[in-house]
Amino acid sequence: MPRRTAAILLLVTAFAAQAHAQGTPLMPGVSYEKTVQFTPHGAVVVHVLTAPRPGDQNGLWQLAPVLAGGTVLGGPERVTQMEKQLSAQATVAGIEGDLFDATDAHPAGVVMQGGLLLHTPLSTRSSIGVDTAGAVHVDRVKFFGTWRGTGQRRPLRGINQLPKAGEVVLFTPAYGARTPAVPGAAEVVLQPFPAARPNADLDAKVTAVASGGRTAIPADGAVLMAAGTTVAPVLQAEAPAGTPVTTRLVLQPAWTDVQSALGGGPLLVRGGKPVFRSVEDFTNDQVSKRDSRAGVGQLANGRVILVAVDGGQPGYSAGLTSFELAQTLARLGAVTASAVESGGAVTVAFDGQLLNRPSDPAGERPVKEALLVQYFGVYAAPPPLALLNGEAGKGSEQLSYKIVRPSKVSAKLVAPDGTTRPLEVDVQHAPGSYQFTFGDFDVEGTWHWNVTATDDLGRVSTTDRPFRFDRTLRGLVARRSTAGQATFLFTLSRAARVRLRIETRNGIVVRTLPDVALQAGARSVTWDGRLAQGTRAFGGSYVAHVFATSEVGTCDVAVPFVFRRG
Repeated sequence: MPRRTAAILLLVTAFAAQAHAQGTPLMPGVSYEKTVQFTPHGAVVVHVLTAPRPGDQNGLWQLAPVLAGGTVLGGPERVTQMEKQLSAQATVAGIEGDLFDATDAHPAGVVMQGGLLLHTPLSTRSSIGVDTAGAVHVDRVKFFGTWRGTGQRRPLRGINQLPKAGEVVLFTPAYGARTPAVPGAAEVVLQPFPAARPNADLDAKVTAVASGGRTAIPADGAVLMAAGTTVAPVLQAEAPAGTPVTTRLVLQPAWTDVQSALGGGPLLVRGGKPVFRSVEDFTNDQVSKRDSRAGVGQLANGRVILVAVDGGQPGYSAGLTSFELAQTLARLGAVTASAVESGGAVTVAFDGQLLNRPSDPAGERPVKEALLVQYFGVYAAPPPLALLNGEAGKGSEQLSYKIVRPSKVSAKLVAPDGTTRPLEVDVQHAPGSYQFTFGDFDVEGTWHWNVTATDDLGRVSTTDRPFRFDRTLRGLVARRSTAGQATFLFTLSRAARVRLRIETRNGIVVRTLPDVALQAGARSVTWDGRLAQGTRAFGGSYVAHVFATSEVGTCDVAVPFVFRRG
């Protein structure tokens, strides 16, 4: 193997392994990891969300697309905006979804929610489906619809999409308030109309006829539209008012148990192997350009990963090609995976907060849909203070949790010695957020904010957030630096091993000093102004991060300072 190729593979392998680390917990079962890896093409920044198998624990987690505006023609909207709108219904994290048409914002491919078909699949690209068992499917899905009035079965070309001349299309309330304007088109209103489930006969009566489009779609009905002189007269003749009409939305493969689906592509991983060329309807530039990219994959244990790669930003992140993204997902353990929209739309967010750096010059770009992990159990935000040490403003903790269904809740604090401080015991609450203030800390070490809820569906969920009460290290200040060095003063309440770490304001570590053993009392540590390689640091703004490890654990405090190189 050529040396350069081996080096690249080594870098990618190391990068993927780092990206799949345990990560930071966002909500129960869901973690987030961001890594930066330097490659021959420049730095690459990858974001990985890891979530439970969809449907685990009686449906506490769901992986599903969310449409901007709630309809096929709604939006577009930013992913963070869609997440905020869902906040009262679930705690969510995810990425952008399928490509969409810029003229009217309709999605490019299939959309399914709750087992209902909202938009027709695009057979020339992959579709991504999640079934009732939580398995992720990546298939080329074709649509073969039919409708029948008083005559024979006739072709139905799609659902909730603008018909071309000679096509008949079904419109449900998922499309929007009215059908599109299509001069000369014939329409029949079907009411009541059953839920639009694929591969089943959907029977309804014609309650009204219309033409030209802009017909109101009943909340409990649908509208069948025939566009063009070859099909409009047939619909008028075979589906007059009062006629029973049967439609059928046929998918191939049938996807019998698929509950949620969105369009995507290209296929990235099949059978645990990265796919070099999937022969899908994408241009060479769309798949071979090194760019921002995103995808979804499922691991062998059923867990799901959502991966977003920043790109198009020299000096920050160069991005990946489609095949490099496939390799990354395979090395993360995906046994099946597909890409979703790439380029400036690539977004990863949690609970309405942006986690990545989109490459679009305007920042986060509005999109048609988001692919979101939705969690329906109790959620507790991290306590605002990771460390309480008794200093001003660090003596009490503001605690909170959120429930999205009526639930019986028990909330408590667990002290480092295992004793508990109950704040609620089996209290019935309506959906909403609940807050507490607690400041009666009497044991130093790691405390846990723990909440358990049983909702009205009988589902039990628990959330746990650790934080520290530790008075070992207090009063950290930066002495005005002398030329070429910086000294930091603090007080220890007990003996501890102290480590000083110097960081940039952006959190990049430039130097970590060895631990020193110090006794209780007023103490200090000094940085000699040199980097890890021994060269002198540039003057400017930095952050001193001091860690103290004592008999009660490790606490850390940071302070900004200005370094004078001299």
